[in-house]
Amino acid sequence: MQHTHVKSNHISGQKSSGSTIFAQPTGSLVLSSHEQSSQSEPTQLTVADTVVKMLEDLGVRHAFGVSGGAIASLWASLEHSVIEVLHFRHETGAGFAAIESYFANNRPVVVFTTTGPGITNMLTGLFAARWEGAKVIFLSPATSAPQRGRWAFQETSSYTMPSELFCNSGSLFHYATSIESGEELPEIARRLAAGLARPGGFVAHLSVPTTIQSSLLKASLPRVTFSQTLTTAGEDAIAKSVQLLSEGPFAIWVGFGARGAAEEIRQLAERTGSAVMSSPRGKGIFPENHPQYLGVTGFGGHNSVVKYMQDISPGRILVLGTRLGEFTSFWSPAMVPKKGFVHVDIDPEVPGTAYPSVETFSIQSDVQVFVKALLKYFPNRPGNCPVLPNPQRVPLLPQAEGPVRPDVLMDTIQRVFVEKSDAVVMTEAGNSFAWRTHTLRFTKPGRYRVSTGFGSMGHAATGILGAALVQNNKAVAILGDGAMLMNSEVSTAVKYQIPAVWIVLNDSRYNMCTQGMALLGFKGVDTQMSPVDFVAIARGMGADGIRVESETDLQAVLEKALASKIPFVVDVIIDPTQTAPFGSRIQSLIEQGAKETNK
Repeated sequence: MQHTHVKSNHISGQKSSGSTIFAQPTGSLVLSSHEQSSQSEPTQLTVADTVVKMLEDLGVRHAFGVSGGAIASLWASLEHSVIEVLHFRHETGAGFAAIESYFANNRPVVVFTTTGPGITNMLTGLFAARWEGAKVIFLSPATSAPQRGRWAFQETSSYTMPSELFCNSGSLFHYATSIESGEELPEIARRLAAGLARPGGFVAHLSVPTTIQSSLLKASLPRVTFSQTLTTAGEDAIAKSVQLLSEGPFAIWVGFGARGAAEEIRQLAERTGSAVMSSPRGKGIFPENHPQYLGVTGFGGHNSVVKYMQDISPGRILVLGTRLGEFTSFWSPAMVPKKGFVHVDIDPEVPGTAYPSVETFSIQSDVQVFVKALLKYFPNRPGNCPVLPNPQRVPLLPQAEGPVRPDVLMDTIQRVFVEKSDAVVMTEAGNSFAWRTHTLRFTKPGRYRVSTGFGSMGHAATGILGAALVQNNKAVAILGDGAMLMNSEVSTAVKYQIPAVWIVLNDSRYNMCTQGMALLGFKGVDTQMSPVDFVAIARGMGADGIRVESETDLQAVLEKALASKIPFVVDVIIDPTQTAPFGSRIQSLIEQGAKETNK
């Protein structure tokens, strides 16, 4: 047996520019190759069969995509494997579903397309996977060598597409290669195993020319397995963190990257009396009904966070697993503590980036491992916690007349889907995101998902299929009518009987654009859409649904959606005049130059 060891040593020092101090991790990755006995007769497998077997061994159990003639051999091999293959109506929707299936069960997932527009249609989903930190392997065909440059149908080669799509790592793929021979597969298997074992996300692309897919392997492929050691900070970094955090009261800022450390973060907060705030993606990691919870920061966030920073203002903030990007912080100076940040993230490039001029002690580590180490230095007793501002909300009483107010809809979703079920709740970019972030309350991690990085419309509408499928449970998308028209995959949910629910905020317009443009001072901008009956569309595809035009009907309809055994659309006619709780989004846009000027 052969072993390859990749090891990083602990290094600590001062960053060459700015004021961020880096404490890098120790960790190791072990890859093992198991060759078949030389006495055994090798099985004659095609390259396509071998690629699929390699993916099975790496833990892949689901593949999402849209097939075509150029990928016929790979498609057939997938269909005859243990991997469940799901055909979608659009490649982008397949990509979003793949991302959410990964976050639902932490298994690497495959997406697949045919040549040409199949690949370009998948790019949005792949960029989202990279931004979200998912582990996704993209399988696509390419035009075979003898036909390249001759205007083959949907030609896919360096003559017609950028070469970085096929063989270069960079801002989209962590690893990409074009397979031109079966002899390359052992090295490809090793690189995929190493990538999947790395902390954080991993997006790879295997481009397989049509002719190569059906070619026979000359030798058996060695089996590649891997083990993962979590990235951890050294003892000197832990000790320095303890020293900095012990100098006075500190707050904790929790992001999506801390989702595996919910219990440890709660213990740390209670032992130290620290106030806790979360990014929009971090909702529910720290219980939102806890007396030490300040609220959500950024887009759709709470004034209680701003009040805390103004009135109490901690000496430092311990940042756990968030990039502190625009939708989390708006880069606001009001969110900067007096003595700076202690910032923990699995990605060493994250700390110090959002606030480059602020003193930051940076630690590359798995958040759970770091907080567990930190707990050893704090006594197991309740901390001295001041009275903290908390998000306050008084639910509104339903009215029998008029369109549905968005905040009343959110109150009903809270009662039915959040408190009476364990359904995953997702929301789209736009007003639905602002209303949901500001209004709904979660007390456990894993119940809520949103994309605040790439933020593509259609992510929640189709992502719920992946989450519901792998968990065999309800998943709910809260979205606007614009996103529902863009990409919803209701037909796919019907085919595979996936228990998805779409709650559509229907106001016949892109209302975030309407309200945002008005607040920025722009006049006469057309964001209207023709009225749409989403229930009629859903029923036409084999799903069920109900239109809601009165607040008094909401409870019964949402309960019916929750109980439904088939995909269900709730088409809610909402009041378009209520301004969504954007937080400081408009001010951030103005500071970036998006404002009406006198001409």
